[in-house]
Amino acid sequence: MTSINTNTSAMTALQSLQSINSSLDQTQARISTGYRVSDAKDNAAYWSIATTMRSDNNAMSAVSDSLGIGAATVDAAYTGINAAKDVLNEIKAKLTTATGEGVDRSKVQSEITALQDQLKTIAESSSFSGQNWLSNTEGTTEKSIVSSLSRDADGKIGIGTIKVDIESLRLISGDTGILDKAIDIDQFAAATGTSTVEAGAIDIAGETISFSISQNGAAARTVEINEQTLTDAGLTGTEIKSDADLKAVYRQALNDAGIAGVDVQIDGAGAVSFTSLEAFTVGPAATTVDADGSAGAIDVTSLGLGASGADQPVVAGAGTFSTSVLDIDISAGTVTSDEVQAYIKVVDEALSQVTTAGSDLGAVQTRIEMQTNFVSKLMDTIDKGVGTLVDADMTEESTRLKALQTQQQLGVQALSIANTSSQSLLSLFR
Repeated sequence: MTSINTNTSAMTALQSLQSINSSLDQTQARISTGYRVSDAKDNAAYWSIATTMRSDNNAMSAVSDSLGIGAATVDAAYTGINAAKDVLNEIKAKLTTATGEGVDRSKVQSEITALQDQLKTIAESSSFSGQNWLSNTEGTTEKSIVSSLSRDADGKIGIGTIKVDIESLRLISGDTGILDKAIDIDQFAAATGTSTVEAGAIDIAGETISFSISQNGAAARTVEINEQTLTDAGLTGTEIKSDADLKAVYRQALNDAGIAGVDVQIDGAGAVSFTSLEAFTVGPAATTVDADGSAGAIDVTSLGLGASGADQPVVAGAGTFSTSVLDIDISAGTVTSDEVQAYIKVVDEALSQVTTAGSDLGAVQTRIEMQTNFVSKLMDTIDKGVGTLVDADMTEESTRLKALQTQQQLGVQALSIANTSSQSLLSLFR
């Protein structure tokens, strides 16, 4: 039926054209924005997921920045630790030189003092952005580096951190750091007896007193005391008249025997003890007549030596040598070679602690590097996932655009034809 009131063909053509125009607008919007889902009305679920993940990815970028700052702080600390290790090796070398005879220890100490000052400079300068882990006295023993961000099934945010124990890294920290704290070195001691020379001088003319010392399980060395020993020790005559004389004689005899690292102490009561920083044993003493090698008349116990057939018991940890690296001073004339050896052990212990600190920082550096790479890859993965949800396929959209443009042209043509059909009715009335 043909009606002049209702143009069904035009209405159908118009509806089709409106639908095409709507699809065309949507396609053009996707092409211009690059998004298949740009608003909640496009797809509420996908838009919500994408918005949340984009927010998390922005926060992840801040995590990446935090890791960068943390890495720089750790690098600064590691650089300081590594430099301190080199300086400690230099101090150890200087102290080793000072153990020799005829060395001007005051001049060596001048070099050591300069190295000690350098250690302070290293500790105080190893900072980044106001953070110095090597020189501080704050109560905090642990630092945290933000390393990750996570969201659980309930949508709650979690922040992950890398913990760094800075207490073991501190070089200077108010007498508790590696360099300024007192390091205790245990001594071994052998209490051999009690001297009676203060009560009556002992004349060793024509006799030789001998005993043995073994260090660290090595072959025993024989220590001999005779008239020449007294002369070399600075005594006049053949008599030992005081504990001070006896101490000087023992030290001279130990030196003559080539025994380093063992010292002798005599307290106010005459108790004689040999001390060392290494394990050692003291054998029983005997005296012989120089002329024929027969048994001498001197009672070795009067010199504080043991005469029994067994070695004298050595007690580990019987004494303690304690000082810090920054307090080492060998300039005094009273400093013995044994004390210098003790200083070397102190530096060795500090080196061990610095090496451990360097290893710990190296592990943290590796962890930060791994986490930084992971965060970067995770951010890329999240971007890719969000893109899969909301990004437009430009190849598909461009093809659809061409098709819709063609459909639009055909729709306009169809509507034009439908609109002209009513005019053809006029010809029926001519």
